[in-house]
Amino acid sequence: DDAPMKATLAFDVYGTLVDPLGIAETLRGFVGDRAAAFAQAWREKQLEYTFRRGLMRRYRDFDVCTREALGHVDARFGTRLSPAAVDALMARYLELPAYGDAVEAVSNLRELGHRVYAFSNGRPDQLLQLLQFAGLLELLDGVVSVDPVASFKPDPAVYRHFLEAADSAATDTWLVSGNPFDVIGARSAGWNAAWIRRDPAAVFDPWGIEPTLTVTSLMGLAAALPRH
Repeated sequence: DDAPMKATLAFDVYGTLVDPLGIAETLRGFVGDRAAAFAQAWREKQLEYTFRRGLMRRYRDFDVCTREALGHVDARFGTRLSPAAVDALMARYLELPAYGDAVEAVSNLRELGHRVYAFSNGRPDQLLQLLQFAGLLELLDGVVSVDPVASFKPDPAVYRHFLEAADSAATDTWLVSGNPFDVIGARSAGWNAAWIRRDPAAVFDPWGIEPTLTVTSLMGLAAALPRH
């Protein structure tokens, strides 16, 4: 039987299903031609803040990390965003664009009999809003946030939390992520993990912990997953 093995697929959201750098289009109205660089710096600082808060056990939710990162990058770039501009950008962060292949890929994988979940650092209420906007929410079997654990990826505790929430065994579970740190976190926790390497120039961390498989798009995932 060449049918795919039924798996629980845990899709990372920011950087996998939706594009956080899509905020650059809105940023252009506030920071002009520095929008792409600003968006990249904002994303990097946002993740840095989640890592630091997780390690320090000083949890504040993802929305707080995102807002504080925006404040840092605004100060670094000297862009002096008004409070209204900050609020507008934070609101737009709940309307990030889905990657072009996300809806079709998730839909196809679910039709093949896989269980499909979103698994994210995002705050639960905001994830629902974001995934609804992106046209993905109704395709999912569930949405799991790290928030109840009061920590962030790649803390092993958040991967355990997902397994409990989805009632899945690590060996049957696949993380699907465009973020190498997340892939390594899942592999370290005993999961399978697929790295979505959309950019051929993207480099994986040389830790000796490799993705179970690497594909260049979400659409490539169905064919790459193991079969009976």
